[in-house]
Amino acid sequence: MIERIRDAARLLDGVALRTPLVDVTGVVPPGGAAPVMLKMESAQPIGAFKVRGAYTAIARLDPAVRARGVVTSSSGNHGQAVAWAARAFGVRAVVVMPGSAPKVKVAGVRSWGGEVVVAGATRSPEQTARMEQLGRDEGLAVIPPFDHEDVVAGQGTVGLEILEQWPEVETILVPVGGGGLIAGISAAVAAVKPSVRVVGVEPAGAPKLSAALAAGAPVELPETASVADGLLTRSVGRLTWPILSAVVREAVRVEEVEIARAVALLYRQLRLTVEPSGAVATAALLAGRVVPTGPTVAVVSGGNVDPEQLERLLASDLAAR
Repeated sequence: MIERIRDAARLLDGVALRTPLVDVTGVVPPGGAAPVMLKMESAQPIGAFKVRGAYTAIARLDPAVRARGVVTSSSGNHGQAVAWAARAFGVRAVVVMPGSAPKVKVAGVRSWGGEVVVAGATRSPEQTARMEQLGRDEGLAVIPPFDHEDVVAGQGTVGLEILEQWPEVETILVPVGGGGLIAGISAAVAAVKPSVRVVGVEPAGAPKLSAALAAGAPVELPETASVADGLLTRSVGRLTWPILSAVVREAVRVEEVEIARAVALLYRQLRLTVEPSGAVATAALLAGRVVPTGPTVAVVSGGNVDPEQLERLLASDLAAR
């Protein structure tokens, strides 16, 4: 996998941003002495790390297949990334989204030229089935949100960059949905610096990695719920699981109030606009779920938040104090 990740890094050079590490030592967590950095994937062109995997997967399609267009299923950021990458190649993109998808993400898909089809709940069988049906009926190449080798390889470039930017890093905290990002980062860590501790972070209402680690295999949760809409997958992927489980030994859960606190701190103290899904790794540090003992990176995976939702999160943080 590491060679696929390195190939993806070359492919993404000049396409995706090499996002910065922002020093938040003493701020996250407050008063902490260990050095802490945020990996700012919210700075990517569509506001999330997903551009890496989507572009890599579409770029590696056979040109004749790619020319017919692509289809995906997404609650928002992967859909935006697929639409963005498809536009770069001049091909059609169809994105199947749940009715509950944030307005800012639906608008984002359309702004990049993507066609939105509404079906099912977030990461539901209905949503996936509609994606697959459109692929069959309209000859579109399916670009899954996480369970795809090229998607994982693209996301793995986040880990490769962290290791290059800060070779001293000892711990990396990663938000977990279907596991594409943490699988890619785990593959990079396993090849470059196996001593690095990789910790998955998920909402308490969507503990699919915790369940998988306890069972030793992916577990389908009956339901998930959280303000972190990008992390509501009911199970880690069948492809992502064997990659990440070779490295990841722990997952921590953050409560809704802790996610709101992280969004508020990032916005108020650091002037960073981060969506709830992108803030969970920061939340784990603020809540003391993970206590840094050495150089630590928290991945800020996305920044696409509706203004109304941001106001509600800021207000709920104040109410909780």
